[in-house]
Amino acid sequence: MLSFLNARFLAFVFGLLGNIISFLVFLAPLPTFYKIHRKKSSEGYQAIPYMVALFSAALLLYYAVLKTNAYMIISINCFGCFIELAYLSLYLFYAPNSSKISTIKCISIFNIGGLGTVMIFSLMLVKGPKRVELVGWICAVINLAVFAAPLSIMRRVIRTKSVEYMPFMLSFSLTLCATAWFFYGFFVKDFFIAVPNVAGFLFGIAQMILYGVYKDANKQNGNDQTEKPNKKSTNKEDLEMEGMVNDQSNHHN
Repeated sequence: MLSFLNARFLAFVFGLLGNIISFLVFLAPLPTFYKIHRKKSSEGYQAIPYMVALFSAALLLYYAVLKTNAYMIISINCFGCFIELAYLSLYLFYAPNSSKISTIKCISIFNIGGLGTVMIFSLMLVKGPKRVELVGWICAVINLAVFAAPLSIMRRVIRTKSVEYMPFMLSFSLTLCATAWFFYGFFVKDFFIAVPNVAGFLFGIAQMILYGVYKDANKQNGNDQTEKPNKKSTNKEDLEMEGMVNDQSNHHN
């Protein structure tokens, strides 16, 4: 009985910690959207990270509702759905017509169509505990794929020997987030939450190791750029938005 109460208390503590960290990481793109608002244009930016984050949050919210009593998962993913919808709305408001049309099509197919398919399939063809298990497996697979998204940024760091687009504090906070949600899943005995966050933790550690290896090289590259001011620079906005996949995809369970 005592161990059961301890497990419930620890699940509450880690769930609360996961909510707090995830909440802060959800707010990480605010400076990007402040730039978009000031420019009155989202041209050069991508909506894909926010669509992926919205899909992941909505799917986890559906899973938590089916599971029942998963209030920690419900709370953060309700906020996640709200903030991602706000980001996408602002993106669409300032997007050129061509980008606006293509983004709306992607949202319709990926977010509405994809989530709708999962919901209809699970509600019509599966019943009882099997339904929760099916949706849990889908969530786990999606989250494992999402946690692998930073690989593109890690490859860029290795290739360019620059950590400019992989901030240490972001990697550190995402590692803490994955750790908190792993222990939450462990103490509530939720395999579908715990296991994907093991991958999140490992990728976070790998990013911090890369940062430690290449942070001095980044300073040297900065000196080289000063010596060669006419060298063609990389499109910063594209790199920033590639990095936002890391920001957006890994900030919640």
